[in-house]
Amino acid sequence: MENKRSEVGRMGEDAACGYLMDMGHTVLKRNWRAGHLEIDIITSAPDGMHFVEVKSRVAPFSSSPEENAGKRKMDRIGWAAKRFLALYPPQGDVEVWLDVVAVVFEGGRTDIEYYKGAYTPICYGR
Repeated sequence: MENKRSEVGRMGEDAACGYLMDMGHTVLKRNWRAGHLEIDIITSAPDGMHFVEVKSRVAPFSSSPEENAGKRKMDRIGWAAKRFLALYPPQGDVEVWLDVVAVVFEGGRTDIEYYKGAYTPICYGR
């Protein structure tokens, strides 16, 4: 079961990267880790840096993929983004986005929904 889940996750991240690149993003990192924190995709785009959580599902499913990117998960992405920015400071003022990409595989089709700025952190004290 875990093998199938990780395969679906990898396929979803591949699809999300292609989608974001088609939108003008440059993928900087994939599966970037800082201790126990992980960010699926980090991109640079004309509007800033994007820290992207990818949620993938194979139809049929009981809840939509984006519903599984809750506050706790997005807080963890925010903490990881803060750590990434401390290690790799951007040049000049850069807008930072915490996004979610939902990928659904159904039959031979792949549907992608992009939620730019899906989460706006208030403060990260770590």
